[in-house]
Amino acid sequence: MNSIITKTYGVTPPISTASATEAEIAMNEKLIDELKRQGSFESEEESQKRVEVLNKLQALAEEFVRSVSLQKNMAEVIARDAGGKIFTFGSYRLGVYSPGSDIDTLIVVPKHVTRENFFDVFEKLLRKRVELDEIACVPDAFVPIIKIKFSGISVDLICARLDIPQVPLSLTLDDKNLLRNLDEKDLRALNGTRVTDEILRLVPQPIVFKHALRAIKLWAQRRAIYSNVMGFPGGVAWAMLVARICQLYPNAISATIISKFFNILTKWSWPQPVMLKPIEDGPLQVRVWNPKLYPADRAHRMPIITPAYPSMCATHNISASTQKVIMSELKRGAALMDEIMIGKRPWADLFTKHDFFLRYKYYLAVYASSKGTAEQQLKWSGLVESKLRQLVLKLEWIDSIELAHPFVKEFDQVHYCADEEEAKRVADGEQIATASTKEADLMKTVKAEENREHGHKATANGDAEKKAEDGTTTKLVVYTTTFFIGLEINLDPHHKQLDIQWPCKEFYEMCRSWPEYDEDINCICVRNIRNFNLPDYVFGEGEARPVRQKKSKRKLADVEVRPL
Repeated sequence: MNSIITKTYGVTPPISTASATEAEIAMNEKLIDELKRQGSFESEEESQKRVEVLNKLQALAEEFVRSVSLQKNMAEVIARDAGGKIFTFGSYRLGVYSPGSDIDTLIVVPKHVTRENFFDVFEKLLRKRVELDEIACVPDAFVPIIKIKFSGISVDLICARLDIPQVPLSLTLDDKNLLRNLDEKDLRALNGTRVTDEILRLVPQPIVFKHALRAIKLWAQRRAIYSNVMGFPGGVAWAMLVARICQLYPNAISATIISKFFNILTKWSWPQPVMLKPIEDGPLQVRVWNPKLYPADRAHRMPIITPAYPSMCATHNISASTQKVIMSELKRGAALMDEIMIGKRPWADLFTKHDFFLRYKYYLAVYASSKGTAEQQLKWSGLVESKLRQLVLKLEWIDSIELAHPFVKEFDQVHYCADEEEAKRVADGEQIATASTKEADLMKTVKAEENREHGHKATANGDAEKKAEDGTTTKLVVYTTTFFIGLEINLDPHHKQLDIQWPCKEFYEMCRSWPEYDEDINCICVRNIRNFNLPDYVFGEGEARPVRQKKSKRKLADVEVRPL
């Protein structure tokens, strides 16, 4: 072990500066072994492949800036010196990435290169590369993004323009003055790298932090509470929570940090914020998290505050329902850790898969469907996903609903329909296509469609005409993305139905107000499903599923959703 750390990290002194005991060291070794068994670590060969991909993307970024500079009539020497640099953030930069995970990548460019150039010039440069397997551009996203698979590795590319004439390879993003004269999208793009770097600076022992975070990340993913857009903490929020526990126990080992993580957070006085350092002032006229000043900030249920200026709440999406689910999982984790740390249970028990599709009697299925292309469906389903939290909030307003629990994963399918009538029923969630239905990889299908547009050979999902499994040719293709919400209901015994038409109607109107919405292409539908009627695709192979129980004398109330 290293020498004892006495420095204070964070906003309060440590709870304990004790070093690890022999028993804790032995328990930590078992943790690392279990993480390896769970496939949490990537091989050196695969990690080196990631480095090679990033080096190629760095060269592409420089070529991109040079090309745009020349287009704007700059001299060759000035265009070459304009630079361009890539930064990573998220799990890769934190050093907790696992096999198959993507690399969050930021391209920083000088002031004369625009976001429009990113989606034009840089996209064309990517398409010329033989290493490009898949590509999907989402310029209208909250943070505009190009999603690619490059040499078999998934990369999320975002771009930020600084108000400087050159971006050298020596540039760092530490200086707050670099944030001057930037629009909100550029600020959001830069925030990921700045926050990630600050987290790593604020933990006493980075290796301890990384191993503990690997375990907490795996636990949160297995328990289906890892998704910012669905109202749960995302990767950065979980990282900040682990970092805060590391600050409170600066000399502890990873296994102890995990035990303290559950013990402390189950007793945390929410909405008291979790902060890694005091909130800083800065040079910008931008909003910084301040519950005394902003009513919206006071409404945050489990505020976890980013350490980099301008400080923001990373968990503003958490609702009353998702907070209950998070706290329930933290309590479960705490009970398990009490037994794991004394050897009564193995570490594997902490990482047991969620029971979401066994937990409730009633579910809502939200169907987002398109009769157009896979790219249209990718955009439409992304829009619906971004609004799903609003449906949850509206459901929480109904007295009889104790809990509205959104599942963190969507289910994509492509349906090859026999006729227009069947296509409509599929889009409305009434049936699966008789011709053929299969799981869809929308990214791959978008790539196939784009290849066809560029005159390349298309895959089966990208062809204009589809062949069903029985060999018949069909032309009506419907893409569906299904989201699920589990409901915990407490109905008056005298009522047999729960009317939730109002929240559904409001949700429909929000989705249909999307500027690109086309009623001939896009469809949104909400249906109620009893647990024994859940589709097969939500269950894993060999996984038990709910069965219909015999009715008791006291009839159970039904949930009814009438699609509009």
